[in-house]
Amino acid sequence: MSAPRPLWVRTRTELRTNRRRRAHPCWDHLIVAPLWPKYGVNLGTLLRTCDAVGACLAVPRKPWIREALAKGNTLRQPSCVHWVHEPLAWLAAQRASGSDLLGVELTDESIRLVELGPARRRTVVVLGHESDGIPLAATELLDVAVEIPMLGTGLSLNVAVAGSLIAYKLAGLV
Repeated sequence: MSAPRPLWVRTRTELRTNRRRRAHPCWDHLIVAPLWPKYGVNLGTLLRTCDAVGACLAVPRKPWIREALAKGNTLRQPSCVHWVHEPLAWLAAQRASGSDLLGVELTDESIRLVELGPARRRTVVVLGHESDGIPLAATELLDVAVEIPMLGTGLSLNVAVAGSLIAYKLAGLV
């Protein structure tokens, strides 16, 4: 058995050199949409994940959301954010334009997270309210629902964790 090789830890300069030079104004292939958010702190975390996987974030136009995103965006650069006036109408328009609508919700037809593959075309990830889920009228617009299996006692994950898991899978990074 050979001696273990030392791990190579890349420097910040090496990481920056190997990644994209600057944020794209709109990735537009993958949009993560927490349209009924409960906690602002989760939105900043989700915005950071969207940048990491090359996705845009779609959020409702509410007075407190701009401040929540500003607090949570530790990237210190502009990120792709779509502002949504009416979530149901926006989702219907996305579907009519040919986007796949994927919701993170427990339904009779939900597929498990492990079955989810990379997005092959423009996909909108619909995330619901942490306590109430996705409204029924919005679930009727979904092409597919995804269940994130849980072993613990909680009923659901927060929107930042659920959205991040799905975004990484759809981006083909895990």
